[in-house]
Amino acid sequence: MTALNFLRALVYGIIQGITEWLPISSTGHLILANEIPFFKLDGISKDFFNMFIVVIQLASILAVILIYFKKLNPFTTKGLKKSTMQMWYKVIIGVIPAAVAGFLLDDFIEAKINDNPFVIAAALIVYGILFIFIENREKKPKINDIDNLTYKTALLIGVFQVLALIPGTSRSGSTILGAIILGTSRTVAAEFSFFLAIPVMFGASLLKLVKYGFVFSQAEFFVLAVGFVTSFIVSYFAIRFLVSYIKKHDFKVFGYYRIILGIIVLAYFLLK
Repeated sequence: MTALNFLRALVYGIIQGITEWLPISSTGHLILANEIPFFKLDGISKDFFNMFIVVIQLASILAVILIYFKKLNPFTTKGLKKSTMQMWYKVIIGVIPAAVAGFLLDDFIEAKINDNPFVIAAALIVYGILFIFIENREKKPKINDIDNLTYKTALLIGVFQVLALIPGTSRSGSTILGAIILGTSRTVAAEFSFFLAIPVMFGASLLKLVKYGFVFSQAEFFVLAVGFVTSFIVSYFAIRFLVSYIKKHDFKVFGYYRIILGIIVLAYFLLK
């Protein structure tokens, strides 16, 4: 491995930290970055790269836990906080569809569509159009607090999360879009999307690590460490930005971004 790999790991960490939480597809951006010769990590296997992506996504999840620790922690000096425990029950219910689908389809997706640039481009464009269409409806949300989210709605949001298995879709994008369609406010959609990511990404990271094995060379370990730390720091600020942004704005700008990026990706690989 070359010294440039550490710079490349830094770039991947920045891309991950920004794109995991904005509904523009972190996996899609990371896979596309790997298509650029300068950003390709030298001397690593495809299995290591796939594991690397999932591990730096885990760092993003730790940023969520840090920011929302009070909301996520059910333990108080007086015992368990009922509303927080109910929120976690909703998260667990919402995770079930993606957990089952991911377990059954992980190998198929990696083998057949994970690196397909045309699938990524199509997902970017289609979801971009959907974001613009949904936001243009100007429908008043019925659910303005996670406490008012029903278990049925949590499960249905989880069904939308299954679509994120398709590269280019965006896990946050699919869950946020699904939650808005089901009547939540943008803030509730974003926060519940953040919380759903915690068990999903912990599980995905563990699965990848087990499949790859826990044995790394010293160079591989440092590449993982650089990407992990960078992803954590950038994620922290990206989450803060998104939460502040959606208080005054809608998601249409991300829809336009996805469409433009999807067209660029499509043109690049057609002309390649």
